[in-house]
Amino acid sequence: MDISNAKVGFIGFGSMASAICDGLLMKKAVKPENIFACARNQDKLKKNCEARGINALSDAAKVSEASDIVVVGVLPQQVESVVKSASDALCGKPIFSIAAGIDYDCYVNYLGEGFNHISTIPNTPIAVGEGIIAAEEKHSLTAEQLNLFEGIFGQIARIEYFSSELLALGGTGAGCTPAFVDVFIEALADALVKHGMTRDKAYSIVPQMMIGTAKYMMESGMHPGELKDAVCSPGGTTIVGVTALEEAGFRHSIIHAVDEIMAKNNA
Repeated sequence: MDISNAKVGFIGFGSMASAICDGLLMKKAVKPENIFACARNQDKLKKNCEARGINALSDAAKVSEASDIVVVGVLPQQVESVVKSASDALCGKPIFSIAAGIDYDCYVNYLGEGFNHISTIPNTPIAVGEGIIAAEEKHSLTAEQLNLFEGIFGQIARIEYFSSELLALGGTGAGCTPAFVDVFIEALADALVKHGMTRDKAYSIVPQMMIGTAKYMMESGMHPGELKDAVCSPGGTTIVGVTALEEAGFRHSIIHAVDEIMAKNNA
C-alpha cells in the first residue's frame, strides 16, 4: 500500500486521538481528506473535524469501513462495546489501540481470534511529531499491516516495543512523565521570575534548554551523568545547584512518583 495515500480512522476523538491526528497533519503524514473520526458528542466532533479539515462520521462501523487503519481511542471501559459494535467492519483491518490497560489478551477476549490489533500507549508530544508510542510486542498485525502502522505513525513518534508485562511501565515512562517535565519547566521558570526574569522570557529559554539537552544526549550517545559532570566545574555555580537538588531529594521524588504510578496500575 502507498502509505502517502493511506486512510486513517479514529474511533473516539478525545485528547490523545486528536493529538495523534494533529501530529499526522503537521508532518503531512496523512492527507486531511483521508482522516475519519467518530465520537459520542457529534456537535463537538463536527467542530473539531471542521477545524482540521477531516471527516466526521456517525459511528465506529462507518469509520472502520472508510479506513485502512483504525485507531481505537475511546475510554478503556468503552473499548469492548465499541469494537464489538463494529466487529464486521473491523475484520481484516489493522487496529491501533491507544486505550490504557487494554492489551492483546483483552482484544482477543472482546473479538475472538482472527482480528488484527496492536495495543499501545502514546504520549501527548505526538501532537508536534515528537511523540513516543509504547507498543506491545505481542500483536496480531500481519507484516504488511505492521509496516503500515510503523510507516504512518513512525513519522510522528518513536515506536518502542515492550513485553506485555512491561507495557504499562513503558507507558508510564512515555505517557505520564511529560507532566513531570511540565512541572519542572513551571518550577524553573518560577525561580527565574523570582530573580527578575520576565515570565515570557523564562518560558522561552527553559523549554528550549530541555529540548537541546535531550537532543544532545541522544545524538552524542553520552550518559546523562557524563553530561552533567561536564557542566559542573570544580567550585562552580552549577554544582551548587545540583547539590541543592540532591539535598531536596530530587531524584528520590522522581523515583517515588513512578513507584506510585506503578502501584496504582497494579492495584
